[in-house]
Amino acid sequence: MAARKPGEFAVSDLKTQFESAVAESKNLPERPDNNSLLQIYALYKQATRGDAEGERPGFSDMIGRVKYDAWAALKGTASEGAMQRYIDLIESLK
Repeated sequence: MAARKPGEFAVSDLKTQFESAVAESKNLPERPDNNSLLQIYALYKQATRGDAEGERPGFSDMIGRVKYDAWAALKGTASEGAMQRYIDLIESLK
């Protein structure tokens, strides 16, 4: 059996906590305000896909543009960091 690297359990635990927070985000007691919803979206995308890709949506897609900008603002944030921030945000909204 191969030895585990330091922190390997922590990443696995973090992913489990993140997946739980994603499920909990669908059952919050109140609908979050628009800014919180935008942060939930951006942190989820950063955690699962990394830095924003593709072209910024044009003026005709204002919602897509705002969502893209929120995600792009997290550029360079590590997946694990975005997961932890997502977990913390969902906890604060319970």
